[in-house]
Amino acid sequence: MAAVDSVLVTGAAGFIGYHVSRRLLEGGRAVVGIDNLNAYYDPALKDARLAELAKFPGFRFIRLDLADRAGMAALFAEHRFAHVVHLAAQAGVRYSLIDPHAYIDSNLVGFTNILEGCRHNGCKHLLYASSSSVYGSNTQMPFSTHDNVDHPLSLYGATKKANEAMAHSYAHLFKLPATGLRFFTVYGPWGRPDMAMWIFAKAIAAGEPIRLFNHGKMQRDFTYVDDVVESIERLVDKPPAGNPAYDGNRPDPSSSSAPWRVYNIGNNNPVELLEVVELLEKSIGKKAIRELAPMQPGDVPATYANVDDLMRDVDFRPSTPIAEGIARFIEWYRAYHRL
Repeated sequence: MAAVDSVLVTGAAGFIGYHVSRRLLEGGRAVVGIDNLNAYYDPALKDARLAELAKFPGFRFIRLDLADRAGMAALFAEHRFAHVVHLAAQAGVRYSLIDPHAYIDSNLVGFTNILEGCRHNGCKHLLYASSSSVYGSNTQMPFSTHDNVDHPLSLYGATKKANEAMAHSYAHLFKLPATGLRFFTVYGPWGRPDMAMWIFAKAIAAGEPIRLFNHGKMQRDFTYVDDVVESIERLVDKPPAGNPAYDGNRPDPSSSSAPWRVYNIGNNNPVELLEVVELLEKSIGKKAIRELAPMQPGDVPATYANVDDLMRDVDFRPSTPIAEGIARFIEWYRAYHRL
């Protein structure tokens, strides 16, 4: 039986899930981590993250798929988690064009099982991963949680938008406090091999060409993972209350009369991919072989987060400079691969 105050972290073997679990454990909390350890990317990296977490006596790992309805119900019934940090999902914009059913199973069916577990077992606060992908075809910068997000450009973005709407319905019907976290291009040590930072670093180190979509002019609000973790840690014990100023005639997309909120978790400073490549070259000590390519389906040319609400509510805004974050990532990357 888990400790009474244990936090459920889903996707604990994943990139952000690992870092959040570690921070909570270092802060003295007990953590139950679940993950299905799928092969979307190298499971050996997930095993290595879990080996680090296993060093903490307060950590318990359970291999479980979100879409396993009976397994998820049993997990919640046993532990009755007061706090749930739901970070497991089928990630990736481009992969959603290849295997859409993986996104339905994990991001919709799995999220329903999370909501039901929280509803029936006294959860005091559900925090869940959303994404900057919900902004879709929006072009007004920086992206604000107060803007409408009804035009996602990928199935991945659509499932994250759906998660926000599903969470709102449970907040309204069952008074389940729910906070959505719109992550903006998270990077750092223990990152994901399918993301640009890792792909570029691997290619540059090996002397292989890198493909720069939108001819390298793509801009992303790269957010260092420690800033993401700090935001989550500050929000865990701050469940949203209903917004007393909410007006159904002029609905604010970021809040509600129900205990529901969404926040941008971004660096508030978009960086062009060409600059990222230059910083990687500097840290690695090798020049990149560049191949310029057009935009890919489902991609957006730029992301840029307005984080004023996060600053107001938890007195924190992500701010790690990209040069510093990349240097830390490459330091870890060299150590992990014994370069």
